[in-house]
Amino acid sequence: MKRLPDAELELMMIIWDSEQPVSRADIEKKMKGGRSVLPSTVLTLLSRLEKRGFVRREKRGKINYYYSLADKQEYLKEEGKSVLDRMFGNSLTNFVAALYDGEDMDEEEIKSLQSFIDSQTEEKK
Repeated sequence: MKRLPDAELELMMIIWDSEQPVSRADIEKKMKGGRSVLPSTVLTLLSRLEKRGFVRREKRGKINYYYSLADKQEYLKEEGKSVLDRMFGNSLTNFVAALYDGEDMDEEEIKSLQSFIDSQTEEKK
């Protein structure tokens, strides 16, 4: 699966998080920070996503609705592995250290991370 540019990924996240197919207008309403984006820009990005096989367009009356064809978890898994490999030498320790260097992790984050490590350790036994 190809890596998406940030603008296209933002649209995919909106589509993935929607419970139902979304229109261009729905996407514009849900964009980060409520920023204003030209409808033609959103349509161009949706067209690119359609050509890449990430979405399918269905026309209902005068409105196009967009469905995801790509699995969100699969994409995030591949993208996460790529970032981990390219930027942190495939080291989860280096990744976590970079995220929290000089910052305190709260108790809940530490417990969650420890629980994940414990579950992974159990699976390896």
